[in-house]
Amino acid sequence: MTPPLSAEQCRTLDSTDPVRHWRESFEIPDSVIYLDGNSLGPMPRATPARLEQAIRQEWGQGLIRSWNTAGWVDKPATVGAAIAPLIGARASEVVCADSTSLNLFKVLAAALNMRPARKVIVSEIGNFPTDLYIAQGLSRLLDQGHELRLVERDAIPAAIDESVAVVMLTQVDYRTGSRLDMADLTRQAHDAGAVMIWDLAHSAGAIPVDLNACHADFAIGCGYKYLNGGPGAPAFVFVAEHHAESFTQPLSGWMGHAAPFDFDPAYRPAPGIARYLCGTPPMLSMIALQCGVDIMAAAVREHGMQVLHDKACALIDLFINTVTAGGNPHGLTLLTPAASHERGSQASFSLADGDQAYAVVQALIARGVIGDFRAPNILRFGFAPLYLSYTEVHQAALTMREVLDERSWDSPSFLTRQAVT
Repeated sequence: MTPPLSAEQCRTLDSTDPVRHWRESFEIPDSVIYLDGNSLGPMPRATPARLEQAIRQEWGQGLIRSWNTAGWVDKPATVGAAIAPLIGARASEVVCADSTSLNLFKVLAAALNMRPARKVIVSEIGNFPTDLYIAQGLSRLLDQGHELRLVERDAIPAAIDESVAVVMLTQVDYRTGSRLDMADLTRQAHDAGAVMIWDLAHSAGAIPVDLNACHADFAIGCGYKYLNGGPGAPAFVFVAEHHAESFTQPLSGWMGHAAPFDFDPAYRPAPGIARYLCGTPPMLSMIALQCGVDIMAAAVREHGMQVLHDKACALIDLFINTVTAGGNPHGLTLLTPAASHERGSQASFSLADGDQAYAVVQALIARGVIGDFRAPNILRFGFAPLYLSYTEVHQAALTMREVLDERSWDSPSFLTRQAVT
């Protein structure tokens, strides 16, 4: 194992960090080390003023005219276009709309319609629950005999055969941070004649993604994690250009109509990705999302996504090596792969006792180190390079060691589960 860095070495790394100036773009309390951007990104400093402008001027003064004069009607496309370079897509292939769950419903329905003779959806048994719930609900709704085939991660390739209509996977595991090989699995799906859907919830803005190079068919992702769009921010959906005029989606709302303001009683889908819109977009949330996306897009233009991910991986290694230095007397199990190309931008540990794991996270939060807990027994920490320093991560790891060494987690206040973990 690599020896942990000293505090002085961390300060030296911070002084030469080429992306350190982006920290000033975010509002983070001085007393907090924020390791939960993989669940909810921090607020960009530009967001309050931009929202005030939207509320007081565009809504307050412009009123309904702002759909035209302030470009509200174009926001789903313009924000989608800004996200596109972050995921290796063309601007015309991405639109912002609805939530990840709704967007998955749309693309899964479209994909199944593209393979009507096949009835199997392959996914990982540990996939994020909402993905599995949506697949189960859609299968019940269609009532055409579809089967959700759930397998362990290492059994995915063997499960993809000629009975499979759709392979539906999340690139980065939300619990462990382990990363699937997008290019290889997409190729295997296509070789078997299946359609490939990727969930990028823990990928977009966190790791280099190239959907077009991997020949992905569909992808969805959220705006409130590494894109820093705010709680419940609108999600995005990607449809490969070669599918643009051949797919249908079931939520045929008026904003996805070819001419919504003709008020035609018969639905005609808009050309291309625009047909994935449904109802009126939530404009204030969309504007807040744009603030976060603009920061990430500018940082990627300046440095490249690989540079950002390299720093995130260095932070992860620093955290892991410092937490585990000198042995492992507390029974922590590292769940995150050691190799940077096999993981996203998080580090996860487990403890045998789930109550203890939860309490350790709560004790850390009480000391200003914010991570989160995932059932049944996982301590999860996210590492976003734009606003985290080496010194902070080093201190967070030392704090975790102190919480474990001193058993300060063993308190009724930390053991009592809250609604959101």
